[in-house]
Amino acid sequence: MAERKILVVGGGGREHTLAWKLANDRGNPRVYCAPGNAGTAQVARNLDIPATDIEALVKWALAERPHLAVIGPEAPLCEGIVDRFAAAGLRAFGPSRAAAQLEGSKAFAKEIMQAAGVPTAKAARFSDAGEAKAYLRKQGAPVVVKADGLAAGKGVTVAATVSEAEAAVDASLVKGEFGEAGRTVLVEECLQGEEASILALVDGRNIVPLASAQDHKRVFEKDEGPNTGGMGAYSPAPVVQDRWWPFIRREVLEKTVAELTRRGIVYKGVLYAGLMMTADGPKVLEFNCRFGDPETQVVIPRLACDLLPALDACVDGTLSENLLRWKNDACACVVMAAGGYPGSYAKGDEITGLEAAGALEDVIVFHAGTAQRDGKVVTAGGRVLGVTGLGADLQAALGRAYEACGRIGFKNAHFRRDIGWRALQERNRT
Repeated sequence: MAERKILVVGGGGREHTLAWKLANDRGNPRVYCAPGNAGTAQVARNLDIPATDIEALVKWALAERPHLAVIGPEAPLCEGIVDRFAAAGLRAFGPSRAAAQLEGSKAFAKEIMQAAGVPTAKAARFSDAGEAKAYLRKQGAPVVVKADGLAAGKGVTVAATVSEAEAAVDASLVKGEFGEAGRTVLVEECLQGEEASILALVDGRNIVPLASAQDHKRVFEKDEGPNTGGMGAYSPAPVVQDRWWPFIRREVLEKTVAELTRRGIVYKGVLYAGLMMTADGPKVLEFNCRFGDPETQVVIPRLACDLLPALDACVDGTLSENLLRWKNDACACVVMAAGGYPGSYAKGDEITGLEAAGALEDVIVFHAGTAQRDGKVVTAGGRVLGVTGLGADLQAALGRAYEACGRIGFKNAHFRRDIGWRALQERNRT
């Protein structure tokens, strides 16, 4: 049998995690990563093709004929990379352009949820700053202002005051800080509770939820400071109690997929529901159309089986629960970021201690914003590394991750020292 080739599209921590897992598949596939990073270079062959250069990726795939392309980031999915691969007779894991609108347009996602009866926050949509401000003055604070389109996880403002909300409206609609993505905003009620991430594999009809996770969006301890793409995560998330799983499957995942199907949109790939666990039960904050980052870094290492068969089944329409098995271990990821992130930050600083950290038992260091230069690994992004530990419980997993962080160094490195604090607080309370 010919060697199977797998193409992973993207170059962050999520893609390193996926490439690492797929490279360890029992079928020993040859993994390629476009463009990858210094970490993916250890488990895959990096290609000098940007994740957004769809035509170059199709050209490479037509020449190399990979068994499957696994699309990591949201931007190429929303641009229709899966449709383009399919038109060329190539297999790709991920939703079509029409299905990816669930992440590409928050207004579209809200429309789907409202039509399907999915529990979510009340919201109104605006493209005029004056109208938006008049509405939010009427609603009062706290309130949430969201840029409609893709803004790399930074287009959401949870405003404690009306003036803060008005500034967020101006940033989108007047100053154009998010470009095309911010030409429309949603003003939403601010849900109270604890957040959780539920990722599910979908083959167009069948839905298989993955293990629960919780990430930490704010840059500083105790969830303070600006939102980021994620400063760390852990799995499982105790806030997602067993009693809520049937509700999440029925009221969130199944209703959403059914409403899309009713509109002629077949959803295949990962459906990621960002939930607020309120006093009234789970409500959807947002949908994403791909593996989460850094949730992938804590969910995938907990798999006690190969990942590739489940991804294949999503493409082929043969997904079933028995394709996934889970370890009992907890997993925690601490993101080491460049100083100044999510604002401006330096690049090109040497990273030391990676080997020493990776040598620790039950530790995997996933690269996010890294590159190789003159034989050294250097910083190349805001979120630099996802230092991940496994353990019998969350405390043990965090202990391993933080021990590994202590062995790694680069100029102005910043990481939160309270990942998992909500779960630990709850455990100490009981």
